[in-house]
Amino acid sequence: MGKQVSIYGTDPGCAGFPPFRHGETTYFFHALGSTAPVRLIDGSVWLFIDWLLPDLSGLELCRRLRADPRLQSAHVTMLLEEDSTEDRRRALAAGADDYAVGPLSRRTMLDRVLALDTGPATTPPQQQLSLGDLQVNVAGQQATWQGRLIPLRPNEFRVLRFMVEHPNRVLTRQELVAALGKAGDPDYLRTVDVWIKRLRFGLKVAGAQSLLRTVHGRGYVLDIL
Repeated sequence: MGKQVSIYGTDPGCAGFPPFRHGETTYFFHALGSTAPVRLIDGSVWLFIDWLLPDLSGLELCRRLRADPRLQSAHVTMLLEEDSTEDRRRALAAGADDYAVGPLSRRTMLDRVLALDTGPATTPPQQQLSLGDLQVNVAGQQATWQGRLIPLRPNEFRVLRFMVEHPNRVLTRQELVAALGKAGDPDYLRTVDVWIKRLRFGLKVAGAQSLLRTVHGRGYVLDIL
């Protein structure tokens, strides 16, 4: 599997941009709302944030995203409404890496990413996630509970990783499907129950059967005290 690069933009139209393949790298486009992406984040991440948004400022969104451990190394471009020296200063102070006058087209966004993307060191995912006795090795695709290996298939491992990133929160089937990058396929909604069944079995084998709870009519939650 080649390298993946995720490009997020606060313009809702970004969700409709088709992927772009360059050599062994595939660039995927996603729309960015007023919160951090609720999905697994792999590979390099590039964020294009409009100066003004419907419910908050681009500066505030930039600060919020920088507070997310998954996005602290993401490359942030603030899209200014005009080329103002003061706005440039404020964008950089909020955590942006650079700026441009928006809006930007798909082609322009790609050109900027291709010009600056230097390889896999740009934004490595967090390699080790820890929640009490639960340890998730992202690079090694392994999880343990109190040192005991949790037997998991790839999809179940990704579900667990996502739940570890969002503990003590009820996650719907739709959110789990979107997190694994399978949104838009209704068949995967029915597959979620299979993933959860296998995940629950793996947790039971490792002695952690009480971690995963079903909230009937809503979804599933990983209980970490």
